[in-house]
Formats: sequence, structure tokens, C-alpha cells
Amino acid sequence: MPMIDVYATAGTFTDKHKLATDLAATLMAIEGVPDIPMFRQNTAAFVHELPAGDLSNVDGASSYVRVQVLTNASALDRAKQIAVVSQFTSMVAEAAHDPALADRTWVLLTEAVPGGWGLGGHANTNDELVAAAGEQIAELQAMGGGGPAT
Repeated sequence: MPMIDVYATAGTFTDKHKLATDLAATLMAIEGVPDIPMFRQNTAAFVHELPAGDLSNVDGASSYVRVQVLTNASALDRAKQIAVVSQFTSMVAEAAHDPALADRTWVLLTEAVPGGWGLGGHANTNDELVAAAGEQIAELQAMGGGGPAT
């Protein structure tokens, strides 16, 4: 499941929880995964506040934000990569109430190799995740839930 880590100097964001929730929901939408508990409960964002002085460029400036996005291999084609970087950059600047922060926001996209991440104590491959999602959709439909939310 996708994981998002945001690193910024303490005080950059007034509502870290909202930023984390919004980033996670946006990534799910861009990826186009089914809106099922498996994905909703395991697509998460973490906002890490760094103490003043723990971040710097070569010139000594520390007003930067780093966003690292980890997805399974091939989850983001080129159009989705562009969408994630563009939307996350805008969301970070908006959450900081600083439009200029867009020019100082780094978004790194990283792919886990098949079997290169675990959930529930198991190192999952892409095929295993797809199968598990299919099973959950079938269970939801059998319970009368109709499958993924739209």
C-alpha cells in the first residue's frame, strides 16, 4: 500500500492531520485503486516535523519540504507521476499557507520491488495485492456492500 512521508521544519503546517488525510486520499484517487477498506486503511501519510536547524541547503536556508511517496512497482505511469508531483506540491504549499513554498517542495517517487514491502507480516508482491483486493471486493459484494465505493 502506498506510504507518504512529509518532512518539514516544525510549524510549517497548521493542520498536519488534514494534510496527511488529503495526501493519502489524493494518491488513492490518482492511482485509481478500488475504494475498499484494504486500500483506505493502508494508504497513509506521515508528517514529520524537524526541529529548527535540522534541515538546510548549501546556502543555509531551511524553508523546504520533502515529500517521499512509496508505491508498488509500476503503480504510477508517467501521467500519474506528473499528477502526484503537481497536486502534492500544490497541497503542501496550500497547507503551509505559503504559495512560494511550491518552489521549495521536493516530491520523490519511489517504487518498492515486488515482495519489497510487507503488510500483516507478509512481504507482498503486486500479484498478491491484486488478488487480495479482488477477494475483498468479492466479500463486500457477498455482504451486500456492492463492492468498491464510487
